[in-house]
Amino acid sequence: MLPRFARPRARSLGVALSLTTLLAGCGNSADGAAPASTATSTEVTVPVAAVTAVVLDPGAEPRSRIRLTPPAGTTQQVALTTSSQVFQSIGDQPEQDFSTPELTLPLTATVGEAVSDTAPSSLVDLRIADATSPDAALAAALGPAEGSEAGLTMSPSGAVSALRLDPTPDSADIARSAIEQAFYQAVYRMVSFPEDEIGVGAVWEIHQQVMSGMALDQVATASLLERDGDRLTVQLRITQTPRESTWALPNGSGQLNIDRYEMTGEGTMTIDLGRPLPIAGDLTVGGEQAYSDPAGTTRLAQTLVDRVRWQS
Repeated sequence: MLPRFARPRARSLGVALSLTTLLAGCGNSADGAAPASTATSTEVTVPVAAVTAVVLDPGAEPRSRIRLTPPAGTTQQVALTTSSQVFQSIGDQPEQDFSTPELTLPLTATVGEAVSDTAPSSLVDLRIADATSPDAALAAALGPAEGSEAGLTMSPSGAVSALRLDPTPDSADIARSAIEQAFYQAVYRMVSFPEDEIGVGAVWEIHQQVMSGMALDQVATASLLERDGDRLTVQLRITQTPRESTWALPNGSGQLNIDRYEMTGEGTMTIDLGRPLPIAGDLTVGGEQAYSDPAGTTRLAQTLVDRVRWQS
């Protein structure tokens, strides 16, 4: 089971295309990065795409270089809530719902290793308490997943460079998949600060490549709305653009034309420079997508809405 970003989309698209004989087996494709290391039968660590931050406006004085460097041993209690709505139709067929239920993960974050002269990144250990969901099937599967662990490798800019996932041995597949998806949504929606000094009113762009069945260029335009000591409120406006005009399907199964791809969104994140994770935040990204086979005989349309929330 390889981690991937936006797994439900890749799976649902594969199922739909197989029904029209355009594609068989897309649901088994590996859209995300392959595991970098495997420590146990359940633990896997995968890289997260690199981030580049470019300042457009440095903002007002006073300005400073913003760094997240929580000391080793720092602990934080925070809840991560995610959801993903996916509605899909093929040609004139009725729309189908492939959404992922809302999931809330109460997390205890502990800084196991802090940034130092010999360590360029922080290592943050995460432990999941009693996860909940309004979906009955997912809620029933979450019990054995209590105590699952994860981990982040974070640079002082706030960018995540690696994600570790370690579900409990008794975790059901439905719970593992939902938890995996929640963390992938979260790490690609984190705030990364630039190397330059900035002040209130600063605007910068955060560039990152996202794999969602295809390669996407994601640009988050960040604005520093407020700063009170180590507490900062940042507004994010996100857009995603495909790198190609066609989508090469997995396993050499052909390609689809990308006729339309619109994914945009916005929200705010509140960051405490002494804590590893956001202390508050709400970000929604959504849009419309349309694909067709090269002959133009079959068309597939999707409407998507992803939401990530943080609450202390």
